[in-house]
This record gives sequence, C-alpha cells and structure tokens, in this order.
Amino acid sequence: MTDPFLVLVESNTSGTGPLFARRARDLGVRPVLLAEDPARYGYARAEEIGVVEADTSSADSVLDAIASLDAGPPAGVTTSSDYFVPVAAEAARALGLPGPDPQAVIRCRHKGRQRAALAARGVPVAAQTLVTDADAALSAVRHTGLPAVLKPADGSGSTGVRLCGGLAEAAEHAALLLARTHNERGIPTVPGLLVEEYVDGPEFSVEVFGRTPVTVVGKHLGAAPYFVETGHDVPAPVPDATARSLADTAVAAVEALGLGHGAAHVELRLAARGPVVIEVNPRLAGGMIPELVRTALGIDLVGAQVGAALGHRPDLAVRSAHHSSLRFLVVDEPSVLGEPPAALDDPPPHVTATVLTGTRDVPLAPRHDHRDRVGHAVATAPDASTAARAADAALTLLRASLRARTALEDTA
Repeated sequence: MTDPFLVLVESNTSGTGPLFARRARDLGVRPVLLAEDPARYGYARAEEIGVVEADTSSADSVLDAIASLDAGPPAGVTTSSDYFVPVAAEAARALGLPGPDPQAVIRCRHKGRQRAALAARGVPVAAQTLVTDADAALSAVRHTGLPAVLKPADGSGSTGVRLCGGLAEAAEHAALLLARTHNERGIPTVPGLLVEEYVDGPEFSVEVFGRTPVTVVGKHLGAAPYFVETGHDVPAPVPDATARSLADTAVAAVEALGLGHGAAHVELRLAARGPVVIEVNPRLAGGMIPELVRTALGIDLVGAQVGAALGHRPDLAVRSAHHSSLRFLVVDEPSVLGEPPAALDDPPPHVTATVLTGTRDVPLAPRHDHRDRVGHAVATAPDASTAARAADAALTLLRASLRARTALEDTA
C-alpha cells in the first residue's frame, strides 16, 4: 500500500506555499507539487518536496498528471495559489474528494460575475461595470464618476489596479489593461476590465473559514493612485460593533457566492454608509496574514485549509489574545536590495521576524503591485498599539537594506 499523499496544484512561491507542504507532513500526508515550471519553486528543493512537472492549465491535465504518478488516488487536491483554485476544485470534485464548489470559485474568480452575484443578493458592493473596449470604458467612467478605479476582470495582488482621477488617465490605463492577454505568471487573462466606484474609507479584510468569521484584519495601503498593501494588523484595532458589522457583511458575501468549504479572504472598505465589499477571494489570505492570525490568536488557518482538503474538521478555537502587526518593505523608486543592517541583530522589543524576500544586488523598479514587497517586519504584543509601533520601528531599520540606484547603475 502506498503512503497517502496530497496533491498541490502549483503554489505560492513563498509565504503559504511552503507552509502548505509542511502542514501536510504534520498531518502524516506526503505533499506532491504539480508544477508547469518546477524551477519556480526553490523552496521545494530546499525542503525535499516532490515536484512533478505537469500541465496545470486544466482539471483534465491535472487528473492525467495524477494518474501518471501510479500511486493510487490522492488523499486530497488543493492549492495555495489564487490562480489555480478553480482547477484544483474541479480536479478534487472529479476524484470525489473534499473541496469547494467548482462553479462557485469560477464565478468568484471573475470579478464582474462575482460583483453581479453579490449585488443580486443585496450584499453592499462598490458599483461597477464590466467593459471590453476603450469606448465602453470611458462611457463607464463618465457614468461612475471620478475618481474611478480601473482593474482587470481577474487578477490578484493589486496587479493592474489604479485610481484614475481624470478621463485622460482612465483612457490610458484602460488601453493598458485591454492590451493584456496574460498575467504576471503567464496565464491567459479574462478579456475586459472593471470600472469601479471608488469607496472612500479604511480598508479591512475578514478571514472566513467555511462560514465562520475568524478575524478582522486592518490593512495599510501605499500612496494613491495604486493599492499596494504595505501592512496588516491582526486583529484590526476597531470597536467590537465595527468588527461584528464587517464580519457579518463578509459572511453574507460568502453565502451569496455559494462558498463555504475552507477559507475565504473577503476585502471590504468601511464607508460612511457602512461596510462595502470590494472583492471575495476563495482562498486563504496572502501577505503572511495566516501567520499573523496564528501568532495573535493561536488559530492555524494553513493547517485548517490543508485539513479541509483531506476531509478534516477545522479547529478554529482561539488560544491566545495577542496582537500581531506586519509592515512590508516596499520598492517605491529604482533600488537595489542589499544585506540586512547590523542593527537588526538586536531587534526592538516584541519584534518576531525581520525578513528580506527580494532578490539581492539586482536592479529593482516599482511595479505598483505585490511584487514591490521585498521584505517584512513582524511584531507581536499584548496590545495593538505596541505591536504596531514595534513593527514600524523594525521596518525603519530594515529600510537600510534598500538603497536607491545611482545614475550610473541606471544607465549600465
């Protein structure tokens, strides 16, 4: 009899990517990573995870790859990558394994269809229009009003999302989005773009598991016109009534979309009219949020997600009442990343991690999305303000790792 194994359909290249494989091993299951380009996953080599080169573009090709392993049926099929949630869900359903409803996650991945489904069920959402040509985009901007947010119909990590303050800016960005045929991972994109109402107010996410709200996360964003996430606070330092309102709205969104198996990452803004859903992602949060939840509350969302793929009931019991804050080191000008400063050998109190994740000693330029994040600092403390101050202090030290490129380097 072969040992039980969990199929991972592609993966995040860092963060929760390696954590999925570790949790599988913790549960007595061997992780097997299917990857179109195994070289993308350096962590797999470092952690001796089996990687199988395979076409992961469809459920049928994934099923063929699983059959070619000649290891019997897997114990589960899942992914930590936003882009492959539908493929993993369809493959799990075909094998009779636990997983989310494939049609629900496919609908959720297309922001236009998702928003229409939420609005039809009365969930408060930002007004939006899905368009497929430049003239329609400008017409939608005029109807929506300025400023307006333009974003790809699918995507992740704020890639291609921009706040446009004028028609000329909107026309230029619409042309850029309409010309895109593949995303940053080389996957074909859904045609069209969304023109969306700009909802003014602080941003949050609610981490939902099944249909249970686990926690509300306070989010920090970089400067407009972009929406790069620069930090998180867990739990969000808001009054209990505000947290309940955000959580109730997030659960209503999950229910409206037909989700309910495993994790959902629901992003909202708190407007004058109350919580407004920006988007729902049928997966675990990125940006190290699951690790912040673990250190602050003692809830292992990665373990719960891996367990859900194996048919286990999640353990969502709160075991601690701390606060964790993360601040990202972000490239905001042409830069070069060097070694961490010696000052971090003795980090400020409450700081639990200072990590550089970007490539060292190569030219870096802002891309205005998640790829600009090249490091982070994490702090955990008994209260929210202490955790936030400690993370901010550690980030200040970490910034010494990032220096502006010289004029000579820019012309080299």
